[in-house]
Amino acid sequence: MIRKIEIGKIGEDLACRYLIKHKYKILERNHREKFDEIDIIARSFNGTLVFCEVKTFFGKSDSGLGLVPEDNLTKAKFKKISRACEMFVGKHQDLINGKIGWRMDCAVVMIDENFGNCTIRYYENI
Repeated sequence: MIRKIEIGKIGEDLACRYLIKHKYKILERNHREKFDEIDIIARSFNGTLVFCEVKTFFGKSDSGLGLVPEDNLTKAKFKKISRACEMFVGKHQDLINGKIGWRMDCAVVMIDENFGNCTIRYYENI
């Protein structure tokens, strides 16, 4: 059985490939700020600093409960990610383009139970 941490790493790897394919440059992965973590820090094709939270779902796409992986990005989780991003920005002003700024995105990676199919839904500026 595959552990949750391994599924998360696979999801982050796939999200990075997606970002690179869309002309993003990956600057850092799994950045820690005190007790919080930022999954991916990247620079978009237009120069925007992007913090990307990755939510990975492994298995059958229908949970039977009407829930989607996006539901795992709770208000509390969003607050933690926001805090980590703000702390990072405070320490790395040199990475911010004053006219463009920075944003938080979310990549939802869905992997079927046979690792045969993968879909990614990408949300900008969450």
